[in-house]
Amino acid sequence: MVPTPHATLAPLLARHAGRAHELLPLLHALQDSEGYVDPAHVPAIATALNLSRAEVHGVITFYHHFRSTPPAATVVQICRAEACRSRDGEALVAHVEACTGARIDGEPCNGVSVESVYCLGQCALSPAMTVNGELYARVTPARFDAVLAAMPVSVGKEGRHD
Repeated sequence: MVPTPHATLAPLLARHAGRAHELLPLLHALQDSEGYVDPAHVPAIATALNLSRAEVHGVITFYHHFRSTPPAATVVQICRAEACRSRDGEALVAHVEACTGARIDGEPCNGVSVESVYCLGQCALSPAMTVNGELYARVTPARFDAVLAAMPVSVGKEGRHD
């Protein structure tokens, strides 16, 4: 038995029904809306697109972009491609880890996760990062501190809330 689709999922399934080649756009739309792809939705997605559950699960787990658990309240993504690394990107990573208490590509700490991404398209303005999807370029430790301080709930040194 296929579970009843979630309110966000139902219109996506209707729009992409029977079109297996539209799995990626459906998954992107679902994650954009919900923040992650709930594993409980895999059977409904598979049925709607005439795919096996294994095929849908395989795509979700193959692409690093897709999450199968809800994201942290604050998601910091730091570019670790060559241009950003050459402009002190790794020093920025160390600073962000020290400020938030979260380790890059590790478990969230105090509602903050820090993730690696490889190219945000800002090579001439490196290092670059996103915070909850908002892009920042030429990021220095001081600029990161300012961005974090402007957040509704800021996280202080060693992950303590200010």
